[in-house]
Amino acid sequence: MTRRIIHHPVLDRIDETDTVSFTFDNKKYKALRDESLAAALLANGIRTLRHHEEFGTPRGIYCNIGHCFECRVTVDGVQGVRACLTPIQEGMDVTSGDKLLTSVRDWRANNE
Repeated sequence: MTRRIIHHPVLDRIDETDTVSFTFDNKKYKALRDESLAAALLANGIRTLRHHEEFGTPRGIYCNIGHCFECRVTVDGVQGVRACLTPIQEGMDVTSGDKLLTSVRDWRANNE
């Protein structure tokens, strides 16, 4: 059973045989070429992409249009990448859980 929308009335049919490999937290997964990293993670059953910086609560995909920043992950060593806006690429190394500076309070605490 697929967790993807394979035939879309506007986007047309997706080729399920054109796949790429990527890792998330050191585990290997498959994705469809040209889908977003967020779509690939969701299709592989991954819902928690990171944890809240202050409270530790799980965070995942919320708006899926790049507005909310909830889906931030680390991609190939670059922190704060929004999974919903990032096209999947062969061999991508994605990790979660890194604490990211997000507010003035965090900046002040580290710079005073």
